[in-house]
Amino acid sequence: MLHLMPELEPDELQYVQTLANDLTDDEARQFANIYRARRKKPSEVMILVIVGFFLIAGLQRFYLGQIGMGLLYLFTGGLCFIGTILDLINYKRLTYEFNVKEAQQVKAMMRF
Repeated sequence: MLHLMPELEPDELQYVQTLANDLTDDEARQFANIYRARRKKPSEVMILVIVGFFLIAGLQRFYLGQIGMGLLYLFTGGLCFIGTILDLINYKRLTYEFNVKEAQQVKAMMRF
């Protein structure tokens, strides 16, 4: 997987490799192409947290598909900035959790 997706963070790469162990080379390339298009980059999430801190709170949550949390952050000012600050600290974890779900969905989709 490293040669197919060198941009992955180490934890994410390890998880994706465990998912792709039983795939053939062609399936692994297909998985990598689909997953690369669907995954989110931690740097993009960090930028949205910073923008949300100064302008519109919750952008990062909308970007990660967490509509309910995005609305909560939007209407409460990022839970009075505390949630936004926590997201700024934990942006890599938020991105990793989203990407794990996407990898699982891509793998499940490839079974059919």
